[in-house]
Amino acid sequence: MAQVVLKDLVKTYGTVYAVNNVSLTVNDGEFVALVGPSGCGKTTTLNLVAGLIPITSGDIVIGERVVNDLDPKDRDIAMVFQNYALYPNKSVFKNLAFPLEMRRLPKAEIEQKVMAAAKVLDMTHLLQRKPRELSGGQQQRVALGRALVRDPAVFLMDEPLSNLDAKLRVQMRSEIKRFHQDLKATIIYVTHDQLEAVTMADKMAVMNGGYLQQYDSPAEVFANPANMFVASFVGSPAMSLIPLEAATNDGNVVLHSSEGWNLPLSAANARKANNAKSKKIVLGARHSTIKLHKSAAPGAVPAKVYTVEPTGDVTFVQAFLSGSVVNISLPPSVPVSSDEQVWLEFDQDRIHLFDGETEMALHAS
Repeated sequence: MAQVVLKDLVKTYGTVYAVNNVSLTVNDGEFVALVGPSGCGKTTTLNLVAGLIPITSGDIVIGERVVNDLDPKDRDIAMVFQNYALYPNKSVFKNLAFPLEMRRLPKAEIEQKVMAAAKVLDMTHLLQRKPRELSGGQQQRVALGRALVRDPAVFLMDEPLSNLDAKLRVQMRSEIKRFHQDLKATIIYVTHDQLEAVTMADKMAVMNGGYLQQYDSPAEVFANPANMFVASFVGSPAMSLIPLEAATNDGNVVLHSSEGWNLPLSAANARKANNAKSKKIVLGARHSTIKLHKSAAPGAVPAKVYTVEPTGDVTFVQAFLSGSVVNISLPPSVPVSSDEQVWLEFDQDRIHLFDGETEMALHAS
């Protein structure tokens, strides 16, 4: 396997920047997910690495080689696509063997590589079947095996699970993660589903508008989002974002709402608020960090319940607070109903503050 380095990567179409100055390093044996909404530049970035489209500027390094001008076949990569692209009239064995036959490898070597890949992916019993006789998950496994037999330096995967139903996606997430762990493979994986990125990847590159927004471990991205976009994109339900203003009350820094209430800030959060470019502050909080009270409580602010969604082991509540929708999770034993007046308490150690102008996370000096 090999390291992949993207240096100041740019791809333009006319005056439109599809990928804008993206730099990141995928270490040897690392699983990196490129994640973001449609049109964010993630698939374009993958296609640039693969050599399917030319770069505008920057460098792509695979192993020790700058591959900017190399054809895809010379980059030592293998791709797995959203569409399996299996040959319908060939058996699974023949589908796996085809890329090796194109390289004119000896028959014995082809058989050895095919059998090894089939064993890794637990499909030796499927080798004589045709694609039409396979389930969606089995077909995706064959597509993965066809990449595996090539023994590439890097695997590139473009939304490989998007055609599967929800149950199969969960199963294939586990299989791809085990595939990575067993082979110590270098994988770059594109998905619009942040859950796939969080559950499978060693690192996730969150993209939006062609820019790399944050590149770190899923745990770090979830716990410390770099900006409001990342905060709202990573996590389900999304982080609640409430625009407020910094103010002073009795000498203490508070967040003031247009509805008239003040939320006192801890000393650490006050220092963060003081680093904003203006008084505009956006309060961010995950659903699990907000405590709902049925009556007024010290430090809690008034809100009105909008929707209640029981899911069995947890109840998700949406409430209106200062013109914003706030997500809260509750034990199913807590009764709450739509249009009910409630009070919300924010954990000062777990809230996030963002600059209302730059949308970047605020940090204490």
